Amino acid sequence: MSSFSHVNASGEANMVDVSGKAVTTREARAEAYVYMSESAIELIQRGDHHKGDIFGVSRVAGIQGAKRTSDLIPLCHPLMLSKVAVDLELQAAKKRVRIEAFCKLDGKTGVEMEALTAASVTALTLFDMCKAVDPAMRIEGLRVLEKLGGKTGHWHAGGEQQP
Repeated sequence: MSSFSHVNASGEANMVDVSGKAVTTREARAEAYVYMSESAIELIQRGDHHKGDIFGVSRVAGIQGAKRTSDLIPLCHPLMLSKVAVDLELQAAKKRVRIEAFCKLDGKTGVEMEALTAASVTALTLFDMCKAVDPAMRIEGLRVLEKLGGKTGHWHAGGEQQP
């Protein structure tokens, strides 16, 4: 097993030096789920939630979250993202909303943290907008689905490296 990249030889936290790394196209996808009551699902389905377009607001919040990741997560590099997309899918039969976030850039470090932050902030915003209807909602399943670029190449949640 390799050592942690954010810990120096003395065991102190530090920001990784990426100056010697090659610029490559890097992408990452992450997901999260917000489980909620039937009444909250129905409001979303009908599109008459009193707070308006909750998916639209949540999507924009997730995009903003990705852009602000280095302000939120210590030791993350500020990145010039070229693409951030957030998709929300109402899965009424499972009483949940699936969130998938995608981030992309040409750079020296990956965008997994930005994709995770986008999915997280989207889920938190959705929770905030629906909590009056269902304060017992749950946010679950936050994970990286896939990453591309850099020396490790293509990785996906199945665990196999791709050439």
